[in-house]
Amino acid sequence: MGFFNLFKRSNTMDDIQEYLNKGAVVIDVRTVAEFNEGHVQGSHNIVLDTIEKNIAEIKNFNKPVITVCRSGGRSGMAMEILSDEDVDVINGGPWQNVAQYVNN
Repeated sequence: MGFFNLFKRSNTMDDIQEYLNKGAVVIDVRTVAEFNEGHVQGSHNIVLDTIEKNIAEIKNFNKPVITVCRSGGRSGMAMEILSDEDVDVINGGPWQNVAQYVNN
């Protein structure tokens, strides 16, 4: 996957709902300060630059993963890293995309 694919909106709202139905873990890759301003209920805050150090923890969830951030760029990078490690992952884009299904 190339750099420009990170920003491609390839995952639809149906994909997000499907992953949530499968029990996906939501990983928010924004900074702690950004996360504290608002986030998907029950999501895990694993900052993008620590994703590689946390691969084992993420794999131990033993669930599909939805990555989110502010705009979809950082979550796209996280998705690529996790995908390369054989994690079943999609880029949820902005955290609000997923929150509308979870924060009800």
